[in-house]
Amino acid sequence: NAAMAAIFNFQSLLTVVLLLICTCRYLRANSTTASMLGIKSENYREHTGFRGIIWKLARIGERLSPLVALACISMGISVLVM
Repeated sequence: NAAMAAIFNFQSLLTVVLLLICTCRYLRANSTTASMLGIKSENYREHTGFRGIIWKLARIGERLSPLVALACISMGISVLVM
């Protein structure tokens, strides 16, 4: 079913999560954007709400970057094959 939402399709959900992790990591690496969003500091108690989600996804991208890269490559290949 082509009209299926991304939350109900595991592959689409995984793609969205990987894109969020990569995007948040990129935003945190860019110092201008990170200071505008307030996600540059290392004090985790300051990050609540939407900023907290961005900060946590960026931390996942930092700490698990080889695994995230492999997951992005494998998802790209699987999207091209299907």
